[in-house]
Amino acid sequence: MHSAPTWDPHQYLRHSHHRTRPFTDLLHRIPELPAAALGRPARIADIGCGPGNVTALLADRWPDAHITGFDLSPEMLEQAEKHYAGTTPGGGWLDFRPADAAHWTPEEPYDLIVSNAALQWVPNHPESLPLWVDGLAPGGTLAFQVPGNFTSPSHALLGELCESPRWRHRVGGHGRRFVHILDPADYLTRLTDLGCETEAWETVYSQLLHGEDPVLDWVKGTALRPVLTALEGDDEAIAEFLDQYRDLLRKAYPPGPHGTVFPFRRIFAVARKPGGPRIPHARLP
Repeated sequence: MHSAPTWDPHQYLRHSHHRTRPFTDLLHRIPELPAAALGRPARIADIGCGPGNVTALLADRWPDAHITGFDLSPEMLEQAEKHYAGTTPGGGWLDFRPADAAHWTPEEPYDLIVSNAALQWVPNHPESLPLWVDGLAPGGTLAFQVPGNFTSPSHALLGELCESPRWRHRVGGHGRRFVHILDPADYLTRLTDLGCETEAWETVYSQLLHGEDPVLDWVKGTALRPVLTALEGDDEAIAEFLDQYRDLLRKAYPPGPHGTVFPFRRIFAVARKPGGPRIPHARLP
């Protein structure tokens, strides 16, 4: 019995271009950190760092920072450590540690706590926002983005299939795990209530995917992981489930002349804690 999904970093990174775009958009909205005005390297935490590819982008923005990526998956951490751990080109330091985002507590003041497409796996994450804001240095920032497409056909069909008579005894409940995601206005209210200068928004990315059954290939790296983990060791059941889900996705997302359009809603929030040195509210261009 698996308590958490088994992750496949290589499958996840097959669509790294599309998966990275929301993080770069988030990164552009993060203000300068208090460390710069204080003349010291920034201290940054990446909650749910996955294979480390977006954690490395933080080092591009803050070259001398000490950045720690936290993740629960040994497979993801192994990939991150292999490719990104160590001294960065700007003289900073990048390391990775095991941690469950559901219980992660800042062990020191951070200039930035960031999370990219991870908190949807953490049902209690709205209750953790006060703790994470408390863990920021004065003037520090909490920034995250989460998928908000859980009523889209890709996820609705997955939930219906998991709850069907054929599968509910094996994977029931694994297709409807994300009802705890809040709307932008709710994140805005919660973070403003904590005293933060906050902005929250949503974006729908109309992604053009290519190849055979590209939407199925996409969800194999994310939403399907709990199902594949629950069926692990039963190759026949996995093949049957994937065949049924593939047929549903083909009807919902027919290919067009340039590929398959896959709309994907994302929800963003950036909250700056009060206090600290006066710094420009600058954005990346």
